[in-house]
Amino acid sequence: MVDRSPPPSRQKPPLSAASIVLRLAGIGAVVVAATGIFAYVGGYLDPQRLTPQTFVNTLEHNNGEHPGYRRNHPKGVCVAGYFESNGAAAQYSSAPLFDAVRTPVVGRFALPTGNPYSPDSGAPLRSMALRFTQGNGQQWRTGMNSMPVFPVGTPEAFYGLMQATAPDPATGKPDPSKPPAFFAAHPEAGPFLAWAKSHKPSASYTTENYNSVNAFYLVSADGKRQAVRWNMVPVAQDAPGDQAPEAKDYLEQDLTQHLAKGPLRWNLVFTLANAGDPTNDASKAWSGDHKTVNAGTLVLESTTPQLSGDCRDVNYDPLVLPSGIEGSDDPLLAARSAVYAVSYHRRTREVDQLPKTAQESKQ
Repeated sequence: MVDRSPPPSRQKPPLSAASIVLRLAGIGAVVVAATGIFAYVGGYLDPQRLTPQTFVNTLEHNNGEHPGYRRNHPKGVCVAGYFESNGAAAQYSSAPLFDAVRTPVVGRFALPTGNPYSPDSGAPLRSMALRFTQGNGQQWRTGMNSMPVFPVGTPEAFYGLMQATAPDPATGKPDPSKPPAFFAAHPEAGPFLAWAKSHKPSASYTTENYNSVNAFYLVSADGKRQAVRWNMVPVAQDAPGDQAPEAKDYLEQDLTQHLAKGPLRWNLVFTLANAGDPTNDASKAWSGDHKTVNAGTLVLESTTPQLSGDCRDVNYDPLVLPSGIEGSDDPLLAARSAVYAVSYHRRTREVDQLPKTAQESKQ
């Protein structure tokens, strides 16, 4: 890849916390990891009856309304391929996909912005969503992001972040005084802000590392439960000094060019929790030494436009899990699941309002 980094004299100064929030173009959409964050059993979060519908309404208010598109991560592209297990995770999970077999996969790369026509430089994060379909018909769906942790650990705090980054009616832009005030009241966001200040977005979907962020459990055939987080670690890497260009729509084109040369690969690496590692707070990293298990390789072979590809009608609900994988006690998981459902039902009712295939090129 070509080194597009500016000369030292043109390097930008470090970003403040407020600048980072504005640069992420709706950080609330980013940290929720694919639009979903609210509602427990019964559909309500708290005595104020904050519902999944209210949360999606807030996404629409913050990001604008784009009928037929996902309410978050709306700019993306479908991919397809398979997962080839090496058998190493079979001792931890009874899910057949961890046997030494191939499991078909339909996935999606996306940008965590709220506008399907935003430039690729509009967000420094990338996301990967996957649906594994086992031979027994059970599915594993997962939505991952390039950030290692969420800014906050509860749905209530996340909703507060969305409110802090909402556009001011007078200016149409977020009030620059509100994000710093929010973060001052939420010191748990420190690890995320530290990462955001130093993170350099990958120049390609193909060289990015994607993280589960939330914790889950692998459940073995004899019922043993092991808490894990996981990463999709790319086999390809950015060249030294390579950085994302400023072009509006380079990511999908770059992906297509890479796939024309052959399949793309990521290793699925599980990090096994140690005693005392939090499973209910995605804002906290697991520190210290941990055992990791490389479970096999994700191989992506093809891509199609998101408005006509197989991923279009998939709800990448993180709690659609096969036997052998279970959700943790992280409250963001149940919230994500509920809001994903609301977003899915809204956009599928609007399918007749989607742009023509030719308009897909505007993304």
